[in-house]
Amino acid sequence: MATRVLREMHAQEQSPLNELTPRELEVLSQIARGRSNYEIATTLVISEGTVKMHVSNILAKLHLADRTQAAIYALQKRLVPLNEPLDPDSSS
Repeated sequence: MATRVLREMHAQEQSPLNELTPRELEVLSQIARGRSNYEIATTLVISEGTVKMHVSNILAKLHLADRTQAAIYALQKRLVPLNEPLDPDSSS
């Protein structure tokens, strides 16, 4: 049992998510919720340019090609619950 716990802790330490800053994790969770750069900027009270910079950093650090892959990755890593209701404003 202890070996399993140590193995899991080591795997978590090596997770690419550990490479992300807290702000990048916030942006990634917003991407997984289907939010646009404008919506993310408004929610986090930052500029769209800053959001774009964070998105670029996220894609580079996680070795992903685009936002869709980032959203899928975040959902797979349970950064955002799959059963979370969609924001009614973003379902247009």
